[in-house]
Amino acid sequence: MGENEKAPKKKLTKEEAIALAKARKAAKAAEAAKKEAEEPKVDLDSLPLVKAIKKEHAEAIEDIKFANNELTITVKKDYLLPLCRWLKSDPETAFDYLSEVIGVHYPKNEEKPLQVVYHLFSTQKNHRLRLKVNLAEDEEVESVYPVWRSANWYEREAYDMVGIKFANHPDLRRILLPEDWEGHPLRKEYPLQGPEGYREKWLRRHCRNTNAL
Repeated sequence: MGENEKAPKKKLTKEEAIALAKARKAAKAAEAAKKEAEEPKVDLDSLPLVKAIKKEHAEAIEDIKFANNELTITVKKDYLLPLCRWLKSDPETAFDYLSEVIGVHYPKNEEKPLQVVYHLFSTQKNHRLRLKVNLAEDEEVESVYPVWRSANWYEREAYDMVGIKFANHPDLRRILLPEDWEGHPLRKEYPLQGPEGYREKWLRRHCRNTNAL
């Protein structure tokens, strides 16, 4: 075999592939745990943002975490909208920019498998905050569109891809997929390439010239 020729890769059996995936996952978890252990411990109550939020909306807080120099607060869903209004309007916090809303699915969390994540930024104070809200399958959370207009399309995407419902959204409908599409592609149980045959079935129902399918 020449110097520039590479030996063919051995094809893994199903059992070997599963074992390799588990080993990689364990190594990644160990690395994350080591990194977390090495991070300096922060007194959360000493952070100005935490102080301000606890002073005005302590009842809204479910959990607080600080990691990678980022503050994350898990909020009770019924308190989200008033908290967001205050976070934007109060001069001390001044979160005037909603940069993203993300829908997440954690099927192992049987009681509340859905989560909405809000990334906030203050152009005046140059600080950031991440809010999280956990939801059961049959729950909906208030739209933050009245506070930040950018929430409109972000919330529609979370609705379309994950199936999260936002109460009082001005136009809650799918944004990437057709209105009659079944399922939500970013759910963990959704097949990677979609339900078998569903795309072709949908095209035959709605489109002409599908003889080639």
